[in-house]
Amino acid sequence: MAVKLAENNYGKSRVRLVHVTRRDDRHDLKDLTVGIQLEGDFETAHTAGDNRKVLPTDTMKNTVYVMARKHPPKEIEDFAQRLVAHFLERNPQVSQARVEIQESLWERVPKEGRPHPSAFLATAEKRTTEVTGTRSRVSIQSGLRDLVLLKTSGSGFEEFLRDEYTTLKDTGDRILSTAVRARWLYGPGAVAFGECWLGVRRTLVETFADHPSRSVQHTLYAMGEAVLKLFPVITEIGISMPNRHCLPVDLSPFQLENRNDIFVPVDEPHGLIEAVLKRT
Repeated sequence: MAVKLAENNYGKSRVRLVHVTRRDDRHDLKDLTVGIQLEGDFETAHTAGDNRKVLPTDTMKNTVYVMARKHPPKEIEDFAQRLVAHFLERNPQVSQARVEIQESLWERVPKEGRPHPSAFLATAEKRTTEVTGTRSRVSIQSGLRDLVLLKTSGSGFEEFLRDEYTTLKDTGDRILSTAVRARWLYGPGAVAFGECWLGVRRTLVETFADHPSRSVQHTLYAMGEAVLKLFPVITEIGISMPNRHCLPVDLSPFQLENRNDIFVPVDEPHGLIEAVLKRT
């Protein structure tokens, strides 16, 4: 029987890094989780146990810390590009390097109405990037996850397809709650990554809030469309939005009317709506 190694990659996952920039008037904090994956000429490591082309994953971990010391990570996209370039330049056996970074976002603790210079509060939201590079091209994707949004009006779900198993009732006024995950791809050219990320996030939030939603699909499309209209440097955007249901409680057993004000949040099961929008 003939066997062929069709695909392979290896690397280091969940490399944790906290970087503090100490300024005279404040400290700036970066809390990163880095993943590295290399592809290339590693066949003999699999077939013959020959490790001479295998860079240890422990070395990859150490490289993250050394690069952070030499080149403090300001924007995660730039830091990921630097790591990709490092592994390609030093390892001729590597044909492609991929670096994923997730940044946990912290807010400054308020003190007497002003942001504290060196104390922080954790948030659930994450900023993300994935940079994939070869010796001829680089692909940069940025994103966010766990952006929790909710609105109590301007959302309905009516006139949907029904069959003999459908029990859901039409509603023109419901709570819409979700935890957005979005990833967008940059085209060629220079990008102000931090400014662009903040702008995309703001656009997603504001569109969610103001859009007269007939379904999660309807609002998801409006959010992605708004991003592509406002940011020409972005060529496509993928959005994932779970429908975190808040269901009206039946108060009739207690001789009470639910005036669309008493709900129970239900995490499981939930709807999951996803789509990718591209420029035409």
